[in-house]
Amino acid sequence: MNKRVVFFLTALVVIFSMTLSACGPKTPALGTADKPIVVAFEPSGTSQEITAGGQELLDLLSKETGLTFKGIVPTSYAALTEAMGSGNAQIGWMATFNYILAHQKGYADVALITKRFGSDHYGSQFLANVSSGFTPAADTPGTAAELSTLLQFKGKKACFADPESTSGYVIPLIFLKKAGLTDADIPDPVFSGGHTQTVQALYDGGICDYGPTFVDARSSIAKDHPDVNDKVVVIYQTEAIIPNDNMSYAPDMPQDLRDKITTAMMTIAGTEAGKKALNDLYQIGGLTKVDDTAYDQFRSYLQASGIDLSKYVK
Repeated sequence: MNKRVVFFLTALVVIFSMTLSACGPKTPALGTADKPIVVAFEPSGTSQEITAGGQELLDLLSKETGLTFKGIVPTSYAALTEAMGSGNAQIGWMATFNYILAHQKGYADVALITKRFGSDHYGSQFLANVSSGFTPAADTPGTAAELSTLLQFKGKKACFADPESTSGYVIPLIFLKKAGLTDADIPDPVFSGGHTQTVQALYDGGICDYGPTFVDARSSIAKDHPDVNDKVVVIYQTEAIIPNDNMSYAPDMPQDLRDKITTAMMTIAGTEAGKKALNDLYQIGGLTKVDDTAYDQFRSYLQASGIDLSKYVK
């Protein structure tokens, strides 16, 4: 076989291969209808409420960016973390401790932190049914006298939101231990699945004696139960030491999409429709651009607590 024939056959093979490649299936681009950007919303309330509020926000985001989004509500904070790390979600709305664990694993990078009532930090409150007979704290927050209020909960059954909920478990656990309670003093706690569920359990009675939530989670059931603030009362409240929840990106999210979506979210947050959507979702009053250093002070607080939180996170 002469050189011309070999060259001709080689050229045919190359052309044929290129034709097959061009005609073959193409991987859809992220953010298209065939491959939507998956947004995982933290399960701090009922899935129905979050799904409705989340879709309202995603519709605005899609209109602003031209991208396609799909919202999901994982069954737990741990499931949200794993969704971010496994590539099953590209954006996550995450609670503080949930984010810290996810970032430590390399699963999440914060972009926006939420604001409520003009602040980007909040506190935790311990609630109980008014019929429980617990005496609310009356002293200045942080004093030994006020902290001793938590000793009333010794041996009582607690409703916690989730093992990775900052204000519904992690910070309350630190304060209970700081007050002098041991693991034995917090017998067989119930994990309700969210702050709304904790408030509802305390309102209904019979499930647990007390439960911590963010301030003020009672509003989540006020529409159906206008008397909730009379029936479910605050026994103890911490200072605003917790950075608010955030919107984070998974590690495989392209930088150009991050920039586009972050800019769009800030624009949306300044519109009336956006303000309504954010409020409907998580009672959010505004957004601020941040990076991971925004959580350094809180990490120091966790470290200073002296509690090995890893053994309590299920």
